[in-house]
Amino acid sequence: MKEKIKNPILRGFNPDPSIIRVKEDYYIATSTFEWWPGVQIHHSKDLIHWELLTHPLNRISQLDLRGVGASQGIWAPCLTYADHRYFLVYTVVNSFYCNMYDTNNYLVTATDIMGPWSDPIPLNNFGFDPSLFHDDDGRKYMVSMVTDHRIPAKYRGRLILQEYSDKEKKMIGEVGEIYKGDKIFLEGPHIFKRGEYYYLFSADSGTGERHGQSIQRSKSVWGPYEWYDKNSILTARNDPNLLLQKAGHCDLVETQNGEWYAVHLCARALENKNPAGTKFEGCRRYPLGRETAIQKMKWTNDNWLVLDNGTNYPQEEVEAPNLPEYLFASKPDRDDFDQKTLDLEFQSLRIPLDDTYYSLSARKGYLRLYGRSGLSSRFSQSLIARRWTEFQFEASTCMEYEPTVFKNMAGLICLYDYDNYFYLHVTHDEELGKCISILTAENKKYEYPIGFYPIGNATKIYLKAEVDYDKLQFYYSISNEAEYVKIGPVLDASILSDEACNEGWFTGAMVGICCQDLTGFKTYADFDYFEYKTANTKC
Repeated sequence: MKEKIKNPILRGFNPDPSIIRVKEDYYIATSTFEWWPGVQIHHSKDLIHWELLTHPLNRISQLDLRGVGASQGIWAPCLTYADHRYFLVYTVVNSFYCNMYDTNNYLVTATDIMGPWSDPIPLNNFGFDPSLFHDDDGRKYMVSMVTDHRIPAKYRGRLILQEYSDKEKKMIGEVGEIYKGDKIFLEGPHIFKRGEYYYLFSADSGTGERHGQSIQRSKSVWGPYEWYDKNSILTARNDPNLLLQKAGHCDLVETQNGEWYAVHLCARALENKNPAGTKFEGCRRYPLGRETAIQKMKWTNDNWLVLDNGTNYPQEEVEAPNLPEYLFASKPDRDDFDQKTLDLEFQSLRIPLDDTYYSLSARKGYLRLYGRSGLSSRFSQSLIARRWTEFQFEASTCMEYEPTVFKNMAGLICLYDYDNYFYLHVTHDEELGKCISILTAENKKYEYPIGFYPIGNATKIYLKAEVDYDKLQFYYSISNEAEYVKIGPVLDASILSDEACNEGWFTGAMVGICCQDLTGFKTYADFDYFEYKTANTKC
């Protein structure tokens, strides 16, 4: 019996997957939005096991996200390989929750997947979700959707095509409109060619629970494209009980043995729903964000691509390809900060953290975070975090910190964006001295559910968060990690979710550590370790 692939293959906030195969290696690029470095690339050799490999956009000359809002920044990267080079196109969204969108599209290239990647080449900016297609005659084309700020918009959805000159490093020729939709909104387009047909493979109907994937084809790259009469070929919209909801935004890969697979975004829902009067009233909540899954595909006798399972529903388990199994070394749950660089799982917000933000060498075996701006800042936060990957986990840290005023804070945070978080932190109070507190933020509603609790002259402070689906409980200790005690009430973890946040709803919940000094003097906190354990690994 063939081995199965268990979905999602990239768990937690890893949306908009783009996949390629180069010889025996498979790579998936996913969106990172306001998190730095830009774009995550995972690697596999068997489509079953994956490891986080690199972040290609890792220099300010490539990417500067200062000032971008929640769920803006890097959208829908497309990774391709041609002419012995890797090509990555992507959108930098600088403004979106407004009338006129700023969606700037760029291209970077590299001869090695590990880089170095070039500085960005500007492309056209008609809309987001750019994708590069390499035709078999050597010409290259970029397809993307088009935003329309007019009220009302002239078309429900539009896709355009333009040629890219690799020699001149710019877009050339006329811009052609290859899709004008009056009913179905298309985005995330990819073009690929098989036989005599060009196939236009696009996400349809938004990125929520109505999401799906459509396919069209033409004998010319410029169209006109005809619809497959059984679209959407992949969707979960008709069955709310499926584990993999929001299925769509696909990309395709053919194995070295001629098997076809599609990667797509998906999401796993809680039963919690948004209350009446909220922005997305009645919508289910998805704290893990949009993840990446994979489905086996097949070609019909009349040359259309469909799911191999005979339906248009995404499956939790998929037949694996005929490839040798390839395992990666497992990583420990605890990071003791004894390396020269931060682990790839950690990301910061909008900019790289230089030595004015953190140090791994100032104190051996510790991560020192220098306090910077507050949690609402779009410019300079001393914060690192990693993705929630399961509904049940615990995260913990040990911190040494000597705040001197109430504007000094450091601790453990669970967050979705700058308006939605739960922050267990140590600070200073004029009457209490060193103390511990919890700050909660839900769409700009801020509360301190326990006030401030004095902890005396405690040197080492242990902090822990336990998440059980929609429940979050904080713990602390001032003696050792074997003597944690609960602090504060059980909190509603479901608010850190797609559709629950008023401004951003495209990312996913993160957990990490941070330090603020609102005096500007950069008072620091030393973190001995950070540990993340899912339900499968907890003792």
